[in-house]
Amino acid sequence: LSTTFKIPQIYLGYNIFGAGIGGSSVDTIGAKCPQKRAFIVTDDFSKRFSPVVIKAFEKAGFVTEIWSKALPEVPVSNVKESSEAMIKFQPDVIVALGGGSVMDGAKAAWILYEKPELADLYQVSPIAPLGLRKKAIMVAIPTTSGTGSECTDVAVVHDVKADRKIPLSHPELLPDFALLNPEFTHTMPPKLTVGTGLDVLAHSMDSITSAASHEFSDTFNVSAVKLAFQYLPRAYRNGNDREARYRMLMASNFAGIGFGSGHVGLTHSFGHSIGSLFHVHHGLAVGFFLPYVFEFYRKVSDKYLKICDALQIGFGKSKEERFDGLIKRIRSFFKELDVPLTLKDMGIDANDFDQKMEKIVLYTVEDIDSFFSPRPMTKAECEKILRYAYEGKIIDF
Repeated sequence: LSTTFKIPQIYLGYNIFGAGIGGSSVDTIGAKCPQKRAFIVTDDFSKRFSPVVIKAFEKAGFVTEIWSKALPEVPVSNVKESSEAMIKFQPDVIVALGGGSVMDGAKAAWILYEKPELADLYQVSPIAPLGLRKKAIMVAIPTTSGTGSECTDVAVVHDVKADRKIPLSHPELLPDFALLNPEFTHTMPPKLTVGTGLDVLAHSMDSITSAASHEFSDTFNVSAVKLAFQYLPRAYRNGNDREARYRMLMASNFAGIGFGSGHVGLTHSFGHSIGSLFHVHHGLAVGFFLPYVFEFYRKVSDKYLKICDALQIGFGKSKEERFDGLIKRIRSFFKELDVPLTLKDMGIDANDFDQKMEKIVLYTVEDIDSFFSPRPMTKAECEKILRYAYEGKIIDF
């Protein structure tokens, strides 16, 4: 009935923390922060970039505090610890410096900082007002090229006790500023480069086929697909390729904007379940399922043709031939990046897989992203897709 399209104020480039025309990016942020108290959330890896960020904020008149205890996969207990540190410091800007887990954790902690009376993050409704920004605004500085979390209103945290991901989605979680410095991504090792790159493709390609996609989201997602196919192999082979790192950071940002507006479907439903239960990197888990969910979508949607057009696959041929060409292109691309093509090759034990099947299916069909699949999926179909993906069989139902 209505479409909302919002993005943060974005600064992109190798000199975003320097003095440019009209001052630095942080000067603009400072104009919105009367107390000038910046709380920087980061992790043990990304804190190496904090001196550059702290220097820029202190130069703009901020008092800063760094909290570098963020953990991968965002345990709820870690979120609560971060929010307690925020409450002590009382910032008027929260700065998330890191990869997707850091940014997701900072968003979740921001909720608890603004609303300490909230007993459980499960209570966050995507439609009820949250009332954020009474205390602080949010700045996101990614150090990986994949999640696009700096431009989305979503976050995923991990309920360790239940061994289950909690997707949070709310319009107020969209950061106010996104500061993108490609230099921060140069230190990503090859496997992380691929994992985060697959996240870009899962966001952009699945969003194009989503039941909620539209012209705004497609514009960004198609651009992200083209950039990732062109530059991810270069970034994988040479982490210091400045152009490739710049373009992949742009692709990640575009995909974040695109899926933040058009949403994603079953790649993330499956990926969240497999990732949490078998401790597979998020980007690898969601990207892996692209060919399988596209084969499942095929009966009800031909939106994949937009991707074929972008990648110049099968012009003048039938829809069937173009689809087959796309799936071949995805799988050959995965081989180029040394990505496993089956869950078995991912190292998931067959007995462990069978024992956890009921839980995998439940988590997948109940995942919020399943709502945006162009083709509704039953529990029986879900299990069948998983078993096909384990062996690498074509989805033919």
